[in-house]
Amino acid sequence: MFLAGNPDIVFTRERIFDHVWGTEAVGDMSTVTVHINKLREKIEDDPSDPQYTQTVWGVGYRFKK
Repeated sequence: MFLAGNPDIVFTRERIFDHVWGTEAVGDMSTVTVHINKLREKIEDDPSDPQYTQTVWGVGYRFKK
């Protein structure tokens, strides 16, 4: 997995978007935010206080083991 295979590395929303949908895809970066939130609903004990998918404000996201 893109995030899980690189713990503690911060990925920008743009980098995640390009990796998942491709560099030629047209879309809104908020798509990444929506998908991260859906992922949190599935894997986090408390999605409002995520332990695995952490937001780094102003930068992107990182995965913590």
